Amino acid sequence: MYSASDLKKGLKIEIDGDPCMITNFEFSKPGKGQALYRCKIKNLISGNQFDKTYRSVEKVKRCSLMSRDYTFSYIDGDDYVFSDNTTYEEVHLNDELLGDLKKFIVDDMKVEILFHDDRALDITLPNFVEMNIAETEPGARGDTATNVMKPAKLENGFEINVPIFINEADTIRIDTRTGTYADRVSKG
Repeated sequence: MYSASDLKKGLKIEIDGDPCMITNFEFSKPGKGQALYRCKIKNLISGNQFDKTYRSVEKVKRCSLMSRDYTFSYIDGDDYVFSDNTTYEEVHLNDELLGDLKKFIVDDMKVEILFHDDRALDITLPNFVEMNIAETEPGARGDTATNVMKPAKLENGFEINVPIFINEADTIRIDTRTGTYADRVSKG
C-alpha cells in the first residue's frame, strides 16, 4: 500500500481491481485542514481518464504489474502469437492491443509484454526494426538538396515514406516509436 504522500506522476496504482497510472499530480495545502492530493488517473485497461482526490491519511493500493520477454512466433487469424523466452508458453494478442505496432512486427522479434493478473496490457517493441522495400518508384539521382520523400511498400504490405534515393529490395531501418524511416541499412 502507498500512502497519499507517495503519489507522483507515472506511478501505477490499482483502483477497483483495475491497473491505473497517475498522469498528472497536484498537491494543495489549504489554510485549515488536511493536505489534498489531486490526481488525474488513466485506467490502463479501458484507457478512460478521471480525476480523484486523496487526503493525506488515505492509503492507495499498489498495482502488481509484471513485464516478461517474449518472441514473436506466428499469426493465427486476427491474433499475433508470442512465445515466452523461458517457459515457451504462448500468448495471443489481438489487433486492438497492438494497434499500429503490428506493422513493424517481424519473425523472431524479441518484445516485452506488460501483464496485470495474467492479462496483457501493453507491448514494447525494439526501438528500431529492419525491413525490405517490396516496391517503390525508381530513385532519382542528383536531387539531394531537399528532403524529398516518396511512398514505399514494405515486405509485409504496409506503406511508409522514404527518401527518393531508396529503391526496391533495399533494406531500411524504421523507428518503431514514430513509425518513420530512420536510415538505409543496405542496397538491394
